[in-house]
Amino acid sequence: MKSEKPATKLKESRGVAQEGPGKEMAMTVQTLSTRLEGEPVHQLSRKQWKNKQKNKKRNTNKFKMTPESKGLNLTEPRTNRSMKSGTIPSLKSDNCAVSKGSSFQDNIALSRNGPKLSPQNRQVTKAHLKKLKKILGQKYTADVSAVTGKKVEAKILQQKDPEGTLTQEGPDTCANRSAALRSRMEERLKTARFRCINQQLYTSSSQEAQRLFQQDPEAFQIYHYGFSAQLQRWPQNPTDEIIKYLRNRPASLVVADFGCGDCKIALSVRNTVHSFDLVALNDLVTVCDMAKVPLQDESVDIAVFCLALMGTNLREFLEEANRVLKPGGILKIAEVASRFEDIRAFISALANLGFKNIYKDMSNSFFYTFDFLKTGPPRSKGKLPGLQLKACVYKKR
Repeated sequence: MKSEKPATKLKESRGVAQEGPGKEMAMTVQTLSTRLEGEPVHQLSRKQWKNKQKNKKRNTNKFKMTPESKGLNLTEPRTNRSMKSGTIPSLKSDNCAVSKGSSFQDNIALSRNGPKLSPQNRQVTKAHLKKLKKILGQKYTADVSAVTGKKVEAKILQQKDPEGTLTQEGPDTCANRSAALRSRMEERLKTARFRCINQQLYTSSSQEAQRLFQQDPEAFQIYHYGFSAQLQRWPQNPTDEIIKYLRNRPASLVVADFGCGDCKIALSVRNTVHSFDLVALNDLVTVCDMAKVPLQDESVDIAVFCLALMGTNLREFLEEANRVLKPGGILKIAEVASRFEDIRAFISALANLGFKNIYKDMSNSFFYTFDFLKTGPPRSKGKLPGLQLKACVYKKR
């Protein structure tokens, strides 16, 4: 016991001599280093020791095998490993925080029961969602409409044919399809031929048009078919307006229909109607050149030109109408609106041919109608530029 006292006194004296917060760590390192035999003593300052501890935390090996990670595949992504182990990584946001080691169901419950969005943040998120929906809607509208259109067509077909007999394609359906395609192509050819014939009638005289139809009788059938189809697209037919006018007049009045076509006026009124055209579509038509009709002078009460002022010799048509009309007779004209360049010039030209304008209707965008009263024979034999109406020339396709 006596031999131990000097050692304890020496230790106490050393501790008293080295008092202070900075020297306690050096003493601890020194005592630890003396316990290790054969190792050199290396003292660390406080700053070095702190840096060493920081570096240990930073350089921790994330892929080091631990008892917890032995059952996991370290090559997989962290999200897959967390989903397999039943946990999800911590999610940090402004509104909710999910714990790192909790299960997936617990985290969902935590996020639902967490703090709610403020009204201002909710409006911001709604605005972002609205913008995103708009962008996505512009991108995929065509695809969605196509899909929905197909669904609607399928639904209609199913309602019409619940047994599915119409959807079963066979040789008959193929034949019907080919026949429909052929009929559509023939229809397009007829339309193109009608345009060609119509342009020829506007740019040639009545004598040339008569020779054209005499050489090709089928051409007039095609022209009349195309003409009728074109009138059906109009909101109003000028022939119906003239029929309405004649029905309000005495049935004793005699009518001359120049360019009658299918004689719709003669078939619709009780009046005596003389129908003239280049080709006869029925027995009521008198085939002739409208510049020379087989009627006596001053034998007609009403002369009608309904979409019939075609050709380059319009003056001859109107002079012939003046010849067959009685004094005070009525000349009715209905013509395509786009053909008139100057209405006043047209009315003044007819005044030189012995007609006074008593009525005009230009409210319709497709055709104009005029009523003229015969005042006497034609007064002028010179040129009348107001009679030159524009031809309906079709654009080349």
